[in-house]
Amino acid sequence: MSFQTALARLLLPLSLSLALPSPAASPLDKGFDHFYNLEYDEAVAEFEARLAESPQSPDRYNALANAILYREMLRAGALESELVTGGNAFLRRKTANPSPETHHRFDTATARAIQLADEQLMKRPDDPAALYAKAVALGLRGNYNFLVRKAWMDALREFTQGRKLANRVVELQPAFIDARLMQGVHDYVLGSLPFHYKLLGFLGGFRGDKASGIATLKLVAEKGGRNRTEAQIVLGLAYRRDKRPREAVPLLLDLIGRHPRNYIYRLELAQIYADAGEPGLAVKVLDELDRLTAAAQPGFTRLIPEKIAYARGNLHFWYNDTDKAITSLRRATAASDKLDLNTGVLAWMRLGQAYDMKGQRREAVDAYRRAVDFAPGSEPAKESSRYISSPYKRRS
Repeated sequence: MSFQTALARLLLPLSLSLALPSPAASPLDKGFDHFYNLEYDEAVAEFEARLAESPQSPDRYNALANAILYREMLRAGALESELVTGGNAFLRRKTANPSPETHHRFDTATARAIQLADEQLMKRPDDPAALYAKAVALGLRGNYNFLVRKAWMDALREFTQGRKLANRVVELQPAFIDARLMQGVHDYVLGSLPFHYKLLGFLGGFRGDKASGIATLKLVAEKGGRNRTEAQIVLGLAYRRDKRPREAVPLLLDLIGRHPRNYIYRLELAQIYADAGEPGLAVKVLDELDRLTAAAQPGFTRLIPEKIAYARGNLHFWYNDTDKAITSLRRATAASDKLDLNTGVLAWMRLGQAYDMKGQRREAVDAYRRAVDFAPGSEPAKESSRYISSPYKRRS
C-alpha cells in the first residue's frame, strides 16, 4: 500500500471530527441542530446570521466553515460512502466538485478565524479560547485540504499543528474535556500508521498510540460537551475498523436518539449489526428506514430508496441469501444514476457477484461491465474487470 493510500484511509476519522466550545446554552445551538441532522443549507444560513451579530468571533467563523465543508462532503457522497459502505470517500462526479465561490467562502472563514485568534494571542499568549479557536481552524483547514483539495501531506501538517495547540489548551484547562478530541483522534490515526511513516519530520515528534487514542475518545464521548457527538462518531468508526462492532452499537443508538433526522446513523447501525452477526436486527433497521422514507418524515426525504435497496442487497449478499440480494441490488441499479459513485459502482459489482454465485454468467458479466463504466478507475471497477475474465467465487 502506498503512503498516499494509507494516509487517505487513516486520515478520514480526523476529517469527521469537529471541535468547538460548548457552553450550556449557545447562540449556535440552532445551527448545530441543523448541522447534526444533515441540514447543511439551513446550518450555513443560521451560522451566517449569528456571525453577522458577532463578526469578531472566531468560533462563529469556524462553525460556518465546518458547515460549508460538510455540505460539500454530503453533496459528493463522501460522508455516506465512508460511514456506510467503508468505501472510497473521495470518489465523486466532476459535477460534485466545489465551486470557486465555495472554496473562497471556506478559505475566508478559516483565515479570518485564525486572524482573530492570533490578535487575541498577541495580547494574551496563553488565552485558552484563542488557542482553541486557532486549533479548530487549523483542523478544519486540514480537513478541507484532505477531503476537497486532496492535499494529504498539507492536511496532516495542519492537523499536527492543531494538535500542539490543543495540547496547550489541555495544559491550561485540564477540565475542558472537548479540547481532548483532537488529541484522541490524532493519537489513533498516527498510531494506526506503519512505523516508517511515523518518522516524517512534519509530524512534530508525535508517534501516536491507538489504545491511548481510543481511551481519550471514550472520555470525550462520555463526558464531553458538544464534541461528545464527534467523539462518538469517530469512536464508532474506530471500533468498526478494528472489528469491534458490538461496542459501536450503543454509540449509534445514542446518536440516533439525539439526532433523529440524520439517516446516515441508521444506515451505519444496519451495517454495524451486520458486522456483529445480527442480520435480523440489521433488516429491522432497514425496514424502519423504508417506512420513514415512504412517509416522507423530516430528514428522510433526502434519502433515496435505491440507497436502502443497496444496503439491503449487500446485507443479503454477505449472508448468502443470493435471491434476495439480486432482487434488492436490481432495484438499486435500476436507478443507479441517482446514487453516489461509490454506492453505484459497488451495487453493480455486488449484483455481478450475486449472479456468479447463481451460475448466471452472462448476467454477471453484464453487471461487471456496468460497474466498470459507472466509475472507471475506482477500486470496485478494477475488481469487476478481473471478474469479467474470471468468475467471482466466495471464499470459504
